Amino acid sequence: MASKKKSVKLFHCPTCGMLVRTEDEDFPFCSDRCRKIDLGKWASGVYKISSPILDPEVLEDLDNPSSRRSGGSSES
Repeated sequence: MASKKKSVKLFHCPTCGMLVRTEDEDFPFCSDRCRKIDLGKWASGVYKISSPILDPEVLEDLDNPSSRRSGGSSES
């Protein structure tokens, strides 16, 4: 009787590049340390999700920064 080998998909940790299996506890990271490093990059603004701004009101505010409210602080 021939036994079938179960194929294991391997990925690279996005932080350090180490090989990771989908069954690993910290997938897609290799460790909790790499997971926290990645979270820190998101929190500090290193990673950003960018897409075109399609809302006309937002575009207008970007074109005319002086039309925005100052939020109670006075400019000098």
